[in-house]
Amino acid sequence: MKKHIKNGITIIVLLCMLYFAYQFYQENNFNDFIRKESNLYTADFKRDNNIKYSNQRSYKIATNEYNDAMFSKEIQVNKNTPYKVSCIVKTNQIQAEEQKTGIGAQIAIPDTTERSIALTGTNDWQKIELIFNSKNREKVEIGFRLGGYLGKAKGEVWFSDITIEEGITKEDTNWNFACLFFRNTNVTINQKEIELTINQNDISTITDTIKRFENSTQELSEQKMTANCDIYEIETPIMSLSYDNEFGYYVAPEDIEKQIKNLISQKDYDHIFAIVRLGDEEHQADIEINDWIGLGSMDYYGIGFSNIRLPNDSQSYIYKYSRGINEFPEEVFLHEFLHSLERNAEEYGYQIPSLHDYEKYGYQNEVVYGQKKWYQDYMNQNINTEQGKIGLPKEIYALKPAKRSNFEYTYSLAHFKEPENIIEEIRELFYHIINNVKSIVT
Repeated sequence: MKKHIKNGITIIVLLCMLYFAYQFYQENNFNDFIRKESNLYTADFKRDNNIKYSNQRSYKIATNEYNDAMFSKEIQVNKNTPYKVSCIVKTNQIQAEEQKTGIGAQIAIPDTTERSIALTGTNDWQKIELIFNSKNREKVEIGFRLGGYLGKAKGEVWFSDITIEEGITKEDTNWNFACLFFRNTNVTINQKEIELTINQNDISTITDTIKRFENSTQELSEQKMTANCDIYEIETPIMSLSYDNEFGYYVAPEDIEKQIKNLISQKDYDHIFAIVRLGDEEHQADIEINDWIGLGSMDYYGIGFSNIRLPNDSQSYIYKYSRGINEFPEEVFLHEFLHSLERNAEEYGYQIPSLHDYEKYGYQNEVVYGQKKWYQDYMNQNINTEQGKIGLPKEIYALKPAKRSNFEYTYSLAHFKEPENIIEEIRELFYHIINNVKSIVT
């Protein structure tokens, strides 16, 4: 009898040990995700069985200090392929260290600007998505993040039901542009309130210039691409500006996201021009602008983004067509768009000349036509060098940003698949134990 009692106690103890081991495994099984944070050992990472969206335990990040923390995993991808990563997110009292829309609970590719929307405050379960193109990459790290490349955050977030889909690449060389006139800029710089307005004459002049830009892109690319420009006037004022030591103040996508997110989501745009006034005769010295009239090579959720700044001088001919004086007023629009193509080409692995190096290859900035000849040769890979002709490859015109239309026909991948029953969980547990033993031995 004593022997049976002893054996029974042993079995009960073993079952209890297995139960607690299993519970510990469930709370700490991060499904090959790596935990990262900028402020080490200040964030709490766990699998939460109390707050979850479905049967699976959620991935929880909690921090009382401003931090940039994430669960991340590197996955295999095919080159030049659109992908969509989705998850369901719940947040509690998330605060961003800086008042920027890009900080909060989000899906992101670390060390890049590629990200989903970022949630702050307290929100019930909702779906967020990251859409990106792999470009020249064969591996991509996906992060489920509390913080962001723009700054840190604190609070609590739960990620659940993580999925990834592969989309279809479209061979389309018609580019859609959103041209956004921001009628008013109301900002405070150096404790001084500055109010600036774009008048109707400005809008009329720039609208004519945009039409010229549509024609010039087709002409100068020698029919390799077409441009369709939609023009919008936005009354809600710009209330904040970003700052850079090299360029001074400018409008970043985060400064105007609240004004444009609904508009941009209504159509598959490939590039955005934010047309702004940051100075006039009265406020010429109030907003530091370090000698730029256009600023590009930015992106808004993967879409190319450029600033077009109206000159302080209302008599300027920079955007006005005038025979014999300025016969290429659309140059700034073309130049900033080409910066996006330049960046895109480099990210796809092409070796191309710098857009600013026209003098290096024997081109000049002409009084009436600016750098028009340079742009034409640049866009058609027709720049002469001792090694042959260089410039943008013709393929770049079909390599447009990944958008929702790329996912009309998709298939799901298993990169984030969770064990669906206890057998799969036990198999996963033994898989990790064996791998850990192998790593220790080797």
